[in-house]
Amino acid sequence: MIKGGPTQVAGRAAAGTGPNLSVSLRRAPRRVPQVVGVMPAGLLVSNYNIPRRDYRERSGYQRNISPARVNKLVADLVAHRVDLPTALLLNIRTFQDGVHLVEENGMHFFRPEGPFYVVDGQHRVEALVKLIERDPERWSDFPIPFVCLLGADEFQEMTEFYVVNSTAKSVRTDLAYDLLRQRAEDDPSLRQALLEQREYWKVEGKLITEQLTQTSPLWKDRVRFPGEPLGETLISSSGMVSSLRPLLVTPYFEAISMSDRVKVLVAYWAGISNVLPDVFKDPPRYALQKSTGVQVMHKLLIVLIESLRSQGDSVLKPESYASLLQGPLLHLEGDTASGDTVRGEDFWKVGAVGAAGSFSNNAGRRVLTTRLKGALPRVEAT
Repeated sequence: MIKGGPTQVAGRAAAGTGPNLSVSLRRAPRRVPQVVGVMPAGLLVSNYNIPRRDYRERSGYQRNISPARVNKLVADLVAHRVDLPTALLLNIRTFQDGVHLVEENGMHFFRPEGPFYVVDGQHRVEALVKLIERDPERWSDFPIPFVCLLGADEFQEMTEFYVVNSTAKSVRTDLAYDLLRQRAEDDPSLRQALLEQREYWKVEGKLITEQLTQTSPLWKDRVRFPGEPLGETLISSSGMVSSLRPLLVTPYFEAISMSDRVKVLVAYWAGISNVLPDVFKDPPRYALQKSTGVQVMHKLLIVLIESLRSQGDSVLKPESYASLLQGPLLHLEGDTASGDTVRGEDFWKVGAVGAAGSFSNNAGRRVLTTRLKGALPRVEAT
């Protein structure tokens, strides 16, 4: 029984033996034998166990379910936005060779007797439970790929769970935004889902970032996109996209066209360069076009747009922004690491000779944004 390498078997069931599954049997040098196959969702959800972590008893290992994550997966499956192509990792603790694995006419079958302990994939299982409760006729036969350990104990399950969840590396944010934009362009249902979830700003932010680097001389070759070398770039594309979120969720930016959004940003940064020209002559020496500066300046833009509109000024002219920013930017001051006070362009210098570095965390950026807002003229009601 199950000797040698993997054996592919056809999809058939042995007559009179109950719910058998055809599987690939893998007997490589492993601590625990395993089978690989596909089963109907109804079979899994009728006989499964999720070993929750009990800290007092020092048993189990699974985290609590996130209802929001389960509900999102349910909605995506119903709308055909996703599939479940990755295998669940399961285990049968009471495995008996010759009972659970049977051979008939040269074919290998897996006779599941449970329960299936869910080592990895609990949110997928809970989503399937909900779907089958709602519409058993549609979802009970939904095919689920699985890898099932045979006879592992709880400690071995815990070890596999730890390895799977502690060594997996998430996709870089800049690559995730890039892929999301491409998928949204090709899949109208994904676009609709992102709009409903108020997540479409990621796609719009990516498009704006691409167009800004092509339109603004100040941003040419300054944004690093996925797979590109560091070169002379100052900020990653994900950093730029994230900095645009506060803008993109404002009613004004939501209402104007994509091309006008880019025009506003081009004019805005041109206005900043009119006030602080030396910063843009040697931008790597300054923090203004790096993450801290970009996040602060884009939050400030929200206030500036409202101020210009209230005065009847154009939001597409660099001189409009330069006029409002002249005082706040030139008089902005802070202390260097050595205790010297610097202001204006010197404030934004990187390293020990500037002051912007002390505002690089979230709290610091909020303080810096508040300072600049406080130095702007008040918006008058008309």
